[in-house]
Amino acid sequence: MVPYILLGLFILLLFSGLFIVKQQTAAIIERFGRYIKIRQSGLHFKIPLIDKIAGRISLRIMQLDVIVETKTKDDVFVKLKVSVQYRVVQDKVYDAFYKLDYPQDQITSYVFDVVRAVVPKMKLDDVFEKKDEIANAVKGELNDAMINYGYDIIKALVTDIDPDSEVKAAMNRINAAERKKVAAQYEGDAERILIVEKAKAEAESKRLQGLGIADQRREIARGLEESVDVLNGVGINSQEASALIVVTQHYDTLQSIGEETNSNLILLPNSPQAGSEMLNNMVASFTASNQIGEAMKAENLKKKKGPDSGSKSKS
Repeated sequence: MVPYILLGLFILLLFSGLFIVKQQTAAIIERFGRYIKIRQSGLHFKIPLIDKIAGRISLRIMQLDVIVETKTKDDVFVKLKVSVQYRVVQDKVYDAFYKLDYPQDQITSYVFDVVRAVVPKMKLDDVFEKKDEIANAVKGELNDAMINYGYDIIKALVTDIDPDSEVKAAMNRINAAERKKVAAQYEGDAERILIVEKAKAEAESKRLQGLGIADQRREIARGLEESVDVLNGVGINSQEASALIVVTQHYDTLQSIGEETNSNLILLPNSPQAGSEMLNNMVASFTASNQIGEAMKAENLKKKKGPDSGSKSKS
């Protein structure tokens, strides 16, 4: 009976020496408190009661978020959230396990040191624009320091920049004022363009209207000329033909006014002599204009000849 008990205890003791290491994990084996070896993922055996697993360390990528409050060059306090992604180098598990008790605290200290050395040299706007420079500075400093402890810094990211609430409100007001200024400029440009285009349209309308009036008068004159030629062909002289045309247009005008139901009251001479009176007035005005023009031409010609022209001609 006793041998069976001893055999069972031996088997149990033997199985107690078996252990499993998970994927992306390393186990540190010690013998009587002294480091022996490192075991990677898989099934392993250790000497029972002599060897022990001192600890297990993950080889996965880990992330540590650090919030740092610092001051910028333009005296604005700002909080930066820096996310550091790191992992244990597989060949340096011994250094990572035995050299540092709390690697997160060490990384945090370096992040604080770098951020508070870089950000005070920048203005607030530059902090937003150059956050990649801050992240690269943190990564470079951490790589140089943590590689000696068996840690590799994969990436450092500035994931949040949070100025004081009053500063953010002021920045928003500045941005809003700038946008209003740009909007006012665009509205002014639009109004100016509208006024210019309206003026161009009015000028074009007046030009076309003038051309229309000129064409209308030209056609009227041509029609009158043709009418006078026709009347001359039947033995009516030019003065009589002109009087006939004037009288005809006079009565046509009276007829069109009478046909319009909504026309206002207009007083016009409607006697048979009205047409001839208008014609006589027109002829008189044309004759006076011609006489004035001839007199002006004679005066200009006399001025051009000079005062000595008369004496020369006599001699």
